[in-house]
Amino acid sequence: MVLETLNPMHYNITSFVQDTMPVATVPILLLMCFLFLIWNHEETSSIPGPGYCMGIGPLISHGRFLWMGVGNACNYYNKTYGDFVRVWISGEETFIISK
Repeated sequence: MVLETLNPMHYNITSFVQDTMPVATVPILLLMCFLFLIWNHEETSSIPGPGYCMGIGPLISHGRFLWMGVGNACNYYNKTYGDFVRVWISGEETFIISK
């Protein structure tokens, strides 16, 4: 009987993990959600244009310029947002001014 209690294979590790898992994951998930909200928060710009949206906006903007060409993409953004537009080309913030 003493040998059975000293045997490490005698203890069921899965019951230990299931008991401690919810206690450990809740604070970690809350911290991750908080960091995600801070990272996703952006200062609102007074210049119209596509949103940043965690870096997806610049990728879409740059892809539109590659796919449509500079002239057609500029016309699209001017029709959508107006004469003064902020977009991203190659990861850099670019302003399109037209009339």
